[in-house]
Amino acid sequence: MTGAETPLADADPPGPRGSTADGWLADTRTSYDTVAESYAHRLRDALATEPYLRAALALFADLVHTAGGGPVADVGCGPGHVTAHLHELGVDAFGIDLSPAMVDVAQRAHPGLRFEVGSMTDLDLADASVAGLLAFWSLTHVPDDAVPTVFGHFRRVLRPGGPLLLGFHAGDESRLKTQGYGGHPMNVYVHRRQPDRVAAWLRGAGLTVRAHLLTDLDGDVPGALLFAYRRS
Repeated sequence: MTGAETPLADADPPGPRGSTADGWLADTRTSYDTVAESYAHRLRDALATEPYLRAALALFADLVHTAGGGPVADVGCGPGHVTAHLHELGVDAFGIDLSPAMVDVAQRAHPGLRFEVGSMTDLDLADASVAGLLAFWSLTHVPDDAVPTVFGHFRRVLRPGGPLLLGFHAGDESRLKTQGYGGHPMNVYVHRRQPDRVAAWLRGAGLTVRAHLLTDLDGDVPGALLFAYRRS
């Protein structure tokens, strides 16, 4: 699921930062199966109004090319608009998403690209098989206790020298979202995190952090972009 535009305005009062081991995955899958069409409509032209996100994606594409190129995984690809944008930048990108309905939307919208169902908590990719990896606002619903496992998979599947780009909500709160995207019901926690905390998790997984950028600092939902790579 991808998009810096995910609002908190319709969220319920704050809740816990974690959840049961499998319950949050099932809730996330069901929620995005429910809102897939509405979510895709909302994000169809989202990048057109986001120059800083486009610049970050262009830099990521350049880093992939500089590292020698190869397949790039867009993990939590949602409706596939970022996967398609990377493809337009000359990147051999493919998308993975937890929601089968979202993958179906992506395949219909971008029939020439590869999309598949999968979970970042158990990433079904071979070791050192991708030249780059992107998780663009797709960590939003992952509880804190699952993030190290996710980052361990990211490092495992990246080739040495391969770049990683994360985009996420910046902040210090977690809230339960029960409705969104066309008024459909949802049951997911939306987590905002500070870049330093995310960077520490990346370092703990054996990744080297290169840079971060904060966006929309005066907006309702500031964003963070964080660049890292696998050393060896």
